[in-house]
Amino acid sequence: MDDNIATLKGIGMTMYEAQAYVTLTSLISATADEVSQNSGIPRSKIYDVLKKLNEKQFLEIEDGRPLTYNVKSPVEVLTREKERLNSEIDDTITRLTYVYENGMSQVQAPIWRIYGVEKIIAQEIEIIKRAKKSINMRIGFLFEGEGDALIKALKNRTDLMVNILASPVCYINNEEVDIIKMFEENDINIQKADIPFVKLIISDSKEMMHTYTKFSEDKREVIPETAIGIWNKYEDIAKNYDDRFKNQLKKLKKRNKN
Repeated sequence: MDDNIATLKGIGMTMYEAQAYVTLTSLISATADEVSQNSGIPRSKIYDVLKKLNEKQFLEIEDGRPLTYNVKSPVEVLTREKERLNSEIDDTITRLTYVYENGMSQVQAPIWRIYGVEKIIAQEIEIIKRAKKSINMRIGFLFEGEGDALIKALKNRTDLMVNILASPVCYINNEEVDIIKMFEENDINIQKADIPFVKLIISDSKEMMHTYTKFSEDKREVIPETAIGIWNKYEDIAKNYDDRFKNQLKKLKKRNKN
């Protein structure tokens, strides 16, 4: 299938509608018979197809005998359709997120195990996106690509209060990574601390995720296939960890000030 036709079908056109529009973009202006002949759409179907395209504002009909069909610019119509789809997707995200979060709050035991580095990073990003006020993190190590993913997500949430306590360095693919420098260069609040080989993210004192992994014998490299995340939506537990985090941060700031 032609890529253009496949894309047009993806935004809601039928096969015949997509074929007719693609054909008209090369003809610019044509009769129904000409569109039928050039597109391969049966003549018995072409009038209904062109009528639908007119209703969807992909072309204009010029009076005459026979009628002439004038194509509208792809920039005009596809930009319009892109904006429409983006708006519909945003509305759907809002509605389904409301349903999802209500459902999550009713789960009796809101604790889940998450296996695999990609899924763990994806869940961290989702926690950041859901946050309303604050994100607090302890970073004792990073997976490959995780630092960049976290930075991108946090930079998109300038409305949040972000505090990160982190080990000064970790090792990825036998290369030393300066965690503090990586986040500081992106204007994200981070402080050096004595953090064990675990990772913790807490959102709004309401949800959190611990991440654990095994390390190589020299304690330098993570073993990605052993990674596991424990995602917890018990608010009492999340608040307890968040209070401990804030106490640690307060003591660290006081010590650094002295």
